Amino acid sequence: MDNKKIYDILIFGNYTKDTIVSKTGTRYVDGGGFNYGAHAAANSGKKVAAVTRLAEEDKRVVEQLESIGVDVYPTYTPSSTHMKLEYPSDNPDERTLTCTETAGTYTIDQFDGLEAKAILINGSVREEAPLELIKELKKRNSILVADAQGFIRVIDPDRVLIHAEWPEQREVLALIDVLKADIVEAESLTGESDLLKAAEKLFEMGPNEIVLTHRDGILVYADGEVFEETFKPKELIGRSGRGDTCIASYMAKRLTATPAESIKWSAAVTSLKLEAEGTFKLGVKEIEEMILRKYS
Repeated sequence: MDNKKIYDILIFGNYTKDTIVSKTGTRYVDGGGFNYGAHAAANSGKKVAAVTRLAEEDKRVVEQLESIGVDVYPTYTPSSTHMKLEYPSDNPDERTLTCTETAGTYTIDQFDGLEAKAILINGSVREEAPLELIKELKKRNSILVADAQGFIRVIDPDRVLIHAEWPEQREVLALIDVLKADIVEAESLTGESDLLKAAEKLFEMGPNEIVLTHRDGILVYADGEVFEETFKPKELIGRSGRGDTCIASYMAKRLTATPAESIKWSAAVTSLKLEAEGTFKLGVKEIEEMILRKYS
C-alpha cells in the first residue's frame, strides 16, 4: 500500500518570531515565509502541506494552520528563528533585519511520504535549504518554486541579515522552475535596478518564470511575455509577509490558470493582506470580489 500524501502545494521554511519596529511602534508577530504563504495558498482554496522547524513553545502557529485545513509537519528545535525587522521610513522596500537565533537546516527525511504539484522553498536565510536538498527535491515530479530571500540572505557577525555573494547561484537557479524576488533582491542578483531587465537576466539563469515584487505591485516574466499588476490596498498596514503571500497565492492560481489570471489573483490576495497585520485570513469569495471590484 502506498502511504504517500498528495498536495497541491507543499511549502517549507522556518517559523520566525518577528519583532517589527516602525514609526508606529513595536509589534510582535508570528512570521516566516512558510506561515504567510501557507495561509495564502490554503485560503485560495488549495490543499496545502507545510513543513517547518520551530520551538515547541510556538506550537500555536502549527495549530492555527491546522485550523484552516493545512497539514503541518513540524520538527521541534531548541529555539525558533528570531527576527527583528526595522522599517526606518514609509518605503516598505527599505528595512533592516537582524536574526539572533535560527531553527536550523532542512534534511530530505522531513519530506518523506509527501508529494505536491508545486514545492515552494521559503526560507529566511541561506542555511535553511542547502544545494543537496534542492537536488533531491528536484527528482520529485513537482514544480520547484523558490523565494530568493532564503538564498541570498546570510547572517553577518553582528547578526544582521545581509545580501552576500551566492557561490551556488547558477547551480540552484538551474534547478528552479519559478523564482520570486523583490526589487532589492533582484538587483542584488543581477546588478539591474530596472525590473524588466532584472527579470530577463534571472530568466536566462534557468527558471521558466520570474515573479518580482516591489512597493507598488508585481511583475511576472513568463514565456517571453511580461505581465504587471499593482497592489490596491485601502491602506498599508501589514508590510511583512507581502512577498510570501504574493508568491504562494500566485502559485495556488497558476496550477490551473495562465500567468495573466494568476497575477491578478495574487495582486488581489496581497492587497487584501496588506490591509491588516499578520497572515491572510480571508477566503476565495473575498478574493473574487476584490478582483471584480479592482482588477477586472
